[in-house]
Amino acid sequence: MNLPLWSDPIAQLFGLAVAGLVFSRFVFRRHPMWRLIAHIVFLIALTALLLHYGIRPYAPDTQADDVSRRIFIGFAKAVWWIGGAMVLISSVRLFLIFERKPREARLLQDLVVGLIYLGTGLSLIAYVFSIPVGTLIATSGVFAIIVGLALQSTLSDVFSGIALNLGRPYSVGDWIVLDDGVEGRVIETNWRATHLLSGTNDLIAVPNSRLAKANVTNLSSPDESHGISIKVRLTPAPPATVAEVMRTVLFASNNILDSPTPSATIKALDGEAVEVELTCRVRDRAHIPIATNEIYDLVFRHCKAAGLPLAVSASAGVAPDPDPAYRQHPSTAWRLLNAIPLFSPLTEDEKETLAASMTRQTYRKDEIIAEQGTRLASLMLIRNGVVSITRKEANHETELLRLSPGHCFGEEGMLTGAPAPGTIRALTFVIAYEIKQDPLAALMRDRPALAEELGLVLSRRLEAERLQSADTFPRGSEAMTFGDRIRQIFQLS
Repeated sequence: MNLPLWSDPIAQLFGLAVAGLVFSRFVFRRHPMWRLIAHIVFLIALTALLLHYGIRPYAPDTQADDVSRRIFIGFAKAVWWIGGAMVLISSVRLFLIFERKPREARLLQDLVVGLIYLGTGLSLIAYVFSIPVGTLIATSGVFAIIVGLALQSTLSDVFSGIALNLGRPYSVGDWIVLDDGVEGRVIETNWRATHLLSGTNDLIAVPNSRLAKANVTNLSSPDESHGISIKVRLTPAPPATVAEVMRTVLFASNNILDSPTPSATIKALDGEAVEVELTCRVRDRAHIPIATNEIYDLVFRHCKAAGLPLAVSASAGVAPDPDPAYRQHPSTAWRLLNAIPLFSPLTEDEKETLAASMTRQTYRKDEIIAEQGTRLASLMLIRNGVVSITRKEANHETELLRLSPGHCFGEEGMLTGAPAPGTIRALTFVIAYEIKQDPLAALMRDRPALAEELGLVLSRRLEAERLQSADTFPRGSEAMTFGDRIRQIFQLS
């Protein structure tokens, strides 16, 4: 009597294998969790089916004499072992997805999957073909030695890659530097090499064996912040004075972190120079050149304001003479005025006239110079100290900018009538020179074109500041040009 098709064990095995293949490869292809569940359900169903017909897939078959039954049992065992391997492989891949680092563990994942396939192959040989695995391994030893010697360099890279993945001195996305100067961001680690993307957008493939032997500096660990160190040489002066000025330089910087606290350390002192080292930390590598340039600029400004000339190297000989214009105009007010780009349109005579009208003002530490939203009727040029501009919005205070010697504030209020974008506070003892409206108005009445020239310079500077700080604070009607506003404020025709 013939059994129905659905009662035939071969048909049941074939239908179960097809269903498992369809669900794992097509239905749940993009769903790792459901694919693992499908593999587990398939393995459980297949195990129940084989045990129902008295087949133990994990033991050699020594009772089947019929050739067709032996073929069926061999095929069923092979499918069972492959199904078990797929459960393990899906578990490994799902674990790496949960870890959210699939790219970093690619090599380790491939190694584990390879071991699973190797174990599955040996199991098939032992339980399907009933071949002693120990004998097979022993006879393949000589062949393995020959292959190992031929692939010595490749195997060195492979095992070095495994060691690097287990030790995890770096991860994908980290910026590393080797002891020979090669540096870049890690974008991939595979069996043979680690790929770095350099700062010039070039791809560098470094063999894993070389990386395992090199001294690797990870600039992205333990966090993205990075320390910088700058050395400055000044003419001999009291070290305490030099250290105080350099600490003010670091205090005035807008691009370094407040924690850990920046420091200024005297490193050397002799008859030629005082050498001081400035150390601080920036948010990430991208801020290193920005912060370095800013600190050098602040060093120049503060040293000039404090009367601390930079040291001249012995090879340079005698220091060059200063600009003849500075010898002709030795006053502090004129030098400050000449250093402000806003007043570059002024002639020498106009600068001299305006400098003669400037008055010296001082502010104590933490003194509020102007509240947010108020209009400054004078322009202030900083001679010494650090000034902070902070904006308060919805009970949240944000520091917009820190100003140092050679900077100015109040120009928008005096020239265009715009309110102060934030509260202006003296962070240290501040000396500033004040320019009032009347002396500048007299210059504009004598030369009306000066209003347009000052408006053009002011608009360019404010636009650059807005792009840099994403400033959206209202500064008045944009329908009117800066030149028109200046003429209106100073009542010029």
